[in-house]
Amino acid sequence: MPGTHALPTEVLPQSVDLNADLGEEITDDAGLLGVVTSANVACGYHAGSVAIMHRVCAEAAARGVAIGAQVSYADRAGFGRVAREVASEVLREQVADQVGVLGRIAEVEGTSVRYVKAHGALYHRVLHDPVQAGALLAGSGGLPVLTMRGAVVAEQAAAVGRRVFREGFPDRAYTSEGLLVPRSEPGAVLSDERAVIDQAIGLASAVDSLCVHGDHPGAVARAHAVRAALEAVGIKVAAPNW
Repeated sequence: MPGTHALPTEVLPQSVDLNADLGEEITDDAGLLGVVTSANVACGYHAGSVAIMHRVCAEAAARGVAIGAQVSYADRAGFGRVAREVASEVLREQVADQVGVLGRIAEVEGTSVRYVKAHGALYHRVLHDPVQAGALLAGSGGLPVLTMRGAVVAEQAAAVGRRVFREGFPDRAYTSEGLLVPRSEPGAVLSDERAVIDQAIGLASAVDSLCVHGDHPGAVARAHAVRAALEAVGIKVAAPNW
């Protein structure tokens, strides 16, 4: 799935979105908002707070960055990365709560929630679990869904006429099945900037949005490097029509 920098120009897309997880209290939100075109905002269940959501939404609105609800399990201790068994109706209400809180804050700050993206363990769960995927969809109204190609949540969303946007990860290793290598395994996170850039360009022809992680040192500089490399080969970086 990962590509190389030497892709033929005829297969390169005209544009691709660049997104990042923001409001998680460990990222340089202002720095990343200066380079990304969509912001997945933590809604308080794994990280974030009302004050942080206000600040990120205000800055995003000022910069013309699209806002998405980054929903997760109620798991601040595990940063939303711990697999949990949650009843469908409970998860539906938790998702609805997160989307609702962020939506009200975004409105106050002059913007709106344009899409939904699961975080951490929930992101991986709805790739294959139809029950939890259905709960996520039921709790998020009619919002477009940002997820990986082939995900169960994508299939369910498309089946009821909801828009789905495909996501790729320039700084994560992929398995032969096109899934992400678990973070617990060696080499799961790519550290070499050249490798990240090459993978970003390779993925751009297969996805609608590229996620640049902001939870590591040098994240903002790397995000700028990825954007510059995409633009250098003629790929416009812009938010899709969420």
